[in-house]
Amino acid sequence: MTPRRRATLRDIAAALDLSVNTVSRALAGKDAVSPETRERVRAEAERLGYVPNTMARSLVQGNAMTLGLVITNPSNPFYARLISAIEERGRVHGYALMLMVTEDSVDNERRVVDELMRWGVDGVLAVPVQHGFDHWERLRKSGTPVVLLNRGLPGLETDLVGVDYYDSARQATEHLLAGGARELYLVEEDLDISPVAERVRGFRAVLDEQGVTVRDDHMVKVPTRRREASSQPWDPVDSYEIGRDLAARIGPGAAVLAGNDYFALGVYRAFTEHGLSVPGDVRVAGHGDHAFAAYLAPPLTTVRLPATEVGAMAVDRLLERMSGESEAGSPQRTLLPAELVVRTSTMVGGR
Repeated sequence: MTPRRRATLRDIAAALDLSVNTVSRALAGKDAVSPETRERVRAEAERLGYVPNTMARSLVQGNAMTLGLVITNPSNPFYARLISAIEERGRVHGYALMLMVTEDSVDNERRVVDELMRWGVDGVLAVPVQHGFDHWERLRKSGTPVVLLNRGLPGLETDLVGVDYYDSARQATEHLLAGGARELYLVEEDLDISPVAERVRGFRAVLDEQGVTVRDDHMVKVPTRRREASSQPWDPVDSYEIGRDLAARIGPGAAVLAGNDYFALGVYRAFTEHGLSVPGDVRVAGHGDHAFAAYLAPPLTTVRLPATEVGAMAVDRLLERMSGESEAGSPQRTLLPAELVVRTSTMVGGR
């Protein structure tokens, strides 16, 4: 069966004995076309199944009405919410979204940047791999505005909108100490990226300020899975194995801060199998406030990350750069605060 040819402006014009220019102006709602002609054109376009060719229009108008979004792994729950927020905000302003995935590979990221340049997107929002920025600089110098999400790139003069992970870790650590925890462990991803580094920095800062000793074996690293294509970026089995080791040596009244809720999930099971009670023997807090956090037994204290707010603000910042409103201004770095959500996993005796 031969595919049906896509209807064009010329087809509508021929059917109505009008010029292509008149049909184009009618569909665009131009005043120079009478209401009766506009209605005839609209009805014929609907009958023929006419859909405007956005690529052709972009060549004429000089813009693609498309934003590029570069994400390391869309199965990360935070980035899934971020994508939705960016798509919604862009759509309000008439922009489509081109989603590209790097799987935290700098080689993939370079290819993605080349693709975005070939497609001629109007602006780019990106979670960078954080290994080299020459390709991003090339994109920016080509005239395409770039706003970074959640991770910075020292040396690249561009805007950043993200989460204040230093403060989020401080909030959780202060809460655990205020609840009476006598020794603290941090379970974090073994990945050299700024969100992890900032959480470690916030955790250490609070303990240093309060005179709490942090030994090297209190900083526990979970192997990263982010470079496995199309995988869940974290798997509870990794932190479960680490939790089994922790359970064998952790002291009474200790607390664990997990870099994300999936790590907390694995630790929960390991502690329970070892006969440790949460929060009676060990307090546990996470990061992310993923959908399952409130339904664990006990419900998990965690840090809620402002994914929607980051996405909306990043689109607004990018549109400002695209319009030239902020062209003369220096790049802005905006880190939005997270919210500590206290639940039963850290509450002992009502604290």
